[in-house]
Amino acid sequence: MARIAVIGGGFVGLSSAYWLLRDGHQVTVFESTGVGHPQGGASFGNAGTFANYACIPVNNPSVFRDLPRYLLSSESPLRLRWSYLPQLAPWLARFLWSSTTARYTASATELSHLLARAHTGYADMVVQVGLEQFIQRRECLYLYSTKNAFAGSQATLDLRRRLGVQVSVLDGAQVQALEPSLSPIFERGVLFPGSWFLSDPAAFLNTLKDWSMTHGVQLQNTKVTKIFPRADGVTLHTAAGEASFDKVALCAGAFSRDLAAQCGDRVPLDAERGYHLMFPDTHALISRPVGWAERGFYMTPMARGIRVAGTVELAGLQRNQHQGLLELLSFSARRALPALTVPTEPWLGFRPTLPDGLPVMGYASASKRVVYAFGHQHIGLTLGGLSGALVADLVAGRTPALDHKAFAASRF
Repeated sequence: MARIAVIGGGFVGLSSAYWLLRDGHQVTVFESTGVGHPQGGASFGNAGTFANYACIPVNNPSVFRDLPRYLLSSESPLRLRWSYLPQLAPWLARFLWSSTTARYTASATELSHLLARAHTGYADMVVQVGLEQFIQRRECLYLYSTKNAFAGSQATLDLRRRLGVQVSVLDGAQVQALEPSLSPIFERGVLFPGSWFLSDPAAFLNTLKDWSMTHGVQLQNTKVTKIFPRADGVTLHTAAGEASFDKVALCAGAFSRDLAAQCGDRVPLDAERGYHLMFPDTHALISRPVGWAERGFYMTPMARGIRVAGTVELAGLQRNQHQGLLELLSFSARRALPALTVPTEPWLGFRPTLPDGLPVMGYASASKRVVYAFGHQHIGLTLGGLSGALVADLVAGRTPALDHKAFAASRF
């Protein structure tokens, strides 16, 4: 039995703790804001989707054509805070370099390999911990409001199919029959069989946390500021003092960059600021996650109402919210679902983003006593269980069933 620290208490971190606990280790999770806290990372406020179809990275050849329009349009789901551009420029250059057809296709292929196995990371956990109560097994529906928008999606739909993703195309009448409360403005819809969603992502996490603590995991609500790998272990400096462990798993999402640098890896990690609004007591309006493709957001029926989540703002880790993006979410949601009430609980969170659309998973350059699992972009919920299983394999020195070479930090 080894003493293992997990830095980060989101889907990836808590899943890692679960799998490490199964191996018999003594596990301590460090999560400065508390598990499932609104001020934490993306795990609290995401769209709640198990998106096994999400193999299309943001970096793709269309950005060379569409990026100026996205950055300048008032209806764009993508915004750049221009004062942040000097800091973002190196990331943006790598992003554009990763958006060629060959590199984009390579990233999509690697993501598809992960997503095809994503369910294996959760199967045992859901049963053992009692998490089925939060899982709603209704597939996600993508919507397209114009023929041109649907025609523009054909290349990515074809790539999904080639990579093994099941796709079912609906016409406008079929969309309306499936979800009658939607506005009759949608030309086409796409269903992704095998996907599902969570009725309450934070409750899912807290149930996993409570089960883990009952079985011996310790939780420290303090921030880790420094990592010092040694020949015989790893020392962590925290706001509460110093602590030593045999090994450490770094699963801190968008907050992982500086800690990885202390372990020998300069990773071009930045943050996509994502937003959500809650429309209370409206969950009966739709039966599944509904994403409006052109507007870049999801509407997900959760326990307390419909959560409207999405958009991307490139502005680093600042906490100030962009009122214009919240207003765009509200306007677009009402356009798609006219019966929505007044929104509440405006939320901002930080998705970790890497220029090639792939996570970082594997050993740190400075020491195999530090294992990485961060940078999952929009699919940390989906890949949390699988990433946790990989962390446990690497900590144990086992050869993982998952080929993770493409996700090494050294690729940068």
